[in-house]
Amino acid sequence: MLTIRRIALVTAAPLLLSAAGIAHPHGLSRSTAADWTHLHIALLPVFPLLTVGLLVPLWHRPRLSLAGFATVVAWAGAFVYAAFYTGLDAVAGIAAGTAVEHAGETGSLGPVKRPLYDTGEVLGQAGAYALIGAIAATAVVLLPKHGVRVLPGTVVLLAAGWSFVDSHIFWPRGVWTMLGFALGFALLAWGTTGRERFGETDMLPRHAAGDLRTGG
Repeated sequence: MLTIRRIALVTAAPLLLSAAGIAHPHGLSRSTAADWTHLHIALLPVFPLLTVGLLVPLWHRPRLSLAGFATVVAWAGAFVYAAFYTGLDAVAGIAAGTAVEHAGETGSLGPVKRPLYDTGEVLGQAGAYALIGAIAATAVVLLPKHGVRVLPGTVVLLAAGWSFVDSHIFWPRGVWTMLGFALGFALLAWGTTGRERFGETDMLPRHAAGDLRTGG
């Protein structure tokens, strides 16, 4: 049951973002500007939650060790992603949609959209690269403790992170990218629940573990 709840927690944000990607307008024009703006306003608190899939398995106090340093790096990468990708959402999403919605009926939209798109792209790519770094740092933390069980999720997440650099959530690749994040986080959650399920006794000799369970 713990594994099911954890998987539901870590996959909620990417699944919601994949659904939003299906509904996302394919382009920003006067006719789609209102929907474009409203969707990005709704997603403003959702994009940062993509990092929950990394924060859940790292939910402990870091120690003075390589794993502890990598934990701090992963936290920092998650923070940078959340900050900069929110910037993309605000600039290329909310600001661009609002500007186009209120642009003159006969004016060209290129000069209105392009500067906001360019700024948003820089912010979004910075956030996506930070997320990739956070994924790699998370693997450094988890691999010594959980072994190869974390590798499938890590590989899927790195592939999704690389696609995320320029796919956003647009259909079709962006939607598949979000589904990739959901799959990767689910695999990572599965790969890191063994210790919590059985406790630290799996690290002890069998007779010692039995003594602990029986109080002997």
